[in-house]
Amino acid sequence: MINDTYYRRRYVIAGIAIAIVAIYIIRLFALQIVDQSRRAKADNNALVRQPVYASRGLIYDRNDSLLVFNQPIYEVLIIIREMGTNFNVPAFCQALQIDTTYYNTRMAWIRDRNKNRGYSKYTHQLFMGQLKKEDVSLLEERLYQFPGVSIRKRTLRDYNYTAAAHILGSVGEVNQRDLDRDPYYQQGDYSGRDGIERQYEIDLRGVNGGEVLMRDNRGRIRGSYHNGELDRSAVAGKNLQLGIDIDIQELAEQLIGDNIGSAVAIEPATGEVLALVSMPGWDPRELVGKARSKNYNALLNDPRKPLLNRATQATYSPGSTFKTLQTLVCLDQDGIKPSTLYPCNGPESTPIKCTHHHGSPVDLGMALEQSCNPYYWCAFRDLLQRDGYGNQNNTFRHNYARWREGIMKFGLGSQFEDSDIPNQRSGSIPSVKFYDRCYGKTGWKAITIRSLSIGQGEVLVTPLQLANQAACLANDGYYITPHLLHNDSTYKTNSHRHETGIDTAYFHIVKDGMARVMTNGTGRWHNIAKWHICGKTGTVQNPHGKDHAIFIGFAPKENPKIAVAIAVENVGFGATWACPIAVKMIDMYLTKHYPELASEPIIDEQTK
Repeated sequence: MINDTYYRRRYVIAGIAIAIVAIYIIRLFALQIVDQSRRAKADNNALVRQPVYASRGLIYDRNDSLLVFNQPIYEVLIIIREMGTNFNVPAFCQALQIDTTYYNTRMAWIRDRNKNRGYSKYTHQLFMGQLKKEDVSLLEERLYQFPGVSIRKRTLRDYNYTAAAHILGSVGEVNQRDLDRDPYYQQGDYSGRDGIERQYEIDLRGVNGGEVLMRDNRGRIRGSYHNGELDRSAVAGKNLQLGIDIDIQELAEQLIGDNIGSAVAIEPATGEVLALVSMPGWDPRELVGKARSKNYNALLNDPRKPLLNRATQATYSPGSTFKTLQTLVCLDQDGIKPSTLYPCNGPESTPIKCTHHHGSPVDLGMALEQSCNPYYWCAFRDLLQRDGYGNQNNTFRHNYARWREGIMKFGLGSQFEDSDIPNQRSGSIPSVKFYDRCYGKTGWKAITIRSLSIGQGEVLVTPLQLANQAACLANDGYYITPHLLHNDSTYKTNSHRHETGIDTAYFHIVKDGMARVMTNGTGRWHNIAKWHICGKTGTVQNPHGKDHAIFIGFAPKENPKIAVAIAVENVGFGATWACPIAVKMIDMYLTKHYPELASEPIIDEQTK
């Protein structure tokens, strides 16, 4: 009989063998089925996943003029593992017309996993992007000399016009914050950095696709994986049509020229922005391609601050253009009547002097026509003081708060929150709390804030708000939120219609006064009679130099088609500088013909 000890031992050995096999099976199952990370690493060594970039949407103006399109560009990609130790760096740099310092800096960045989180020496890494055909032509001819280097074609923005840079914005490479915030983006992707490009980024960018390629054990691409079954086609971005009229935009930029200023035009019936000009500006093509960084830094360091969008971010005292709102609010709140008369002693008037000689007493129509400062001071004073000052100044302070509320209904003192226009400033219509902090509750009276009556002092507005004010006057008391997108159905709903609540009869009084400004008053030198333009000039005091020139207006008087606001810094009278720019913009928009440009402004002693 076989020895029982040895006989039983074979079961032990067999059990150990079975256990070892079971452990291997379980481990293999865990590695290949449960733990997908190792399978992914294996796949990454055998497969190459290449993005297929979507074409970015095109941008048109309201008349179907193509503003922004796509041009082919090239990227230089590298696979570090394939470059080897004998890679000819000087020849590579020469082919790309770069120096070795740039090469070393870029390679260090690529290898830094903290900065380049997608780094792998086995996969493509972006070495240089946004290159034109001429930038890569030499490299393309000598590509066989540089193992691990390839050239990929994609698209980048191009422009048919040198205007509207602030509106259109630019496209640049995503940064780490973009990558952390939106999982859609991958290292090396581009996105809108400002303007419309950023505001409508999701619409414009489309959806990137991808293709999966096979490579052999030497890393060479051998074709599509599974005949392209895993490939995804890219979906092009959505085309956008703006309300901008590029011809009006270009004209306004030309008219402001080397001066610092802005111009905004709005279609009153829809709230669509027809022009949004800020000068100085720049050619949008300057922020495309490999020169983008250099040109951007030059703009950033320019003392004239071209990157500041003065149409939406610069604030000015509105000057005499504010008198249109003073008229309406004082009438609506029973501070004055249409027949109210006030005396004016011209430049001898106190506490606010008049800049014109127009006789006395002055009625409301003449006050608007001749921009009579004393009239508006008296109207403002009587509105605020009509019930006295009350206990602890409370009655006066209540009347001021009510006046402020009436002014702000025209869109002043706050941003247009329901608009697609980016980078707005609120401006300022100072509150009761503001003056309480400055003077104490009982320390301020009408005389203290008299400058507000003529649009000076602490009142600050943006040119966008001024243009919207003009549109509101044109509409007899309401405005549609100003916006950039053309035929946007969301802006045709009542949620974007803002009412002032002021009797429309009062608007006709203001319109008549503004028409008289253009026929008999400060705008008469530049009026075009056939368009029945309603306007108001303003000359704003500036402690740092010459006065700022301001103008608001709309045309025609009946059924207005365009509302305009102009602000030109440090040039002098509003009637001399701002008014002719606005009139030419109106004329061009209504005639569709380029106007004749005067070589010198008309200067008259009564134009202030």
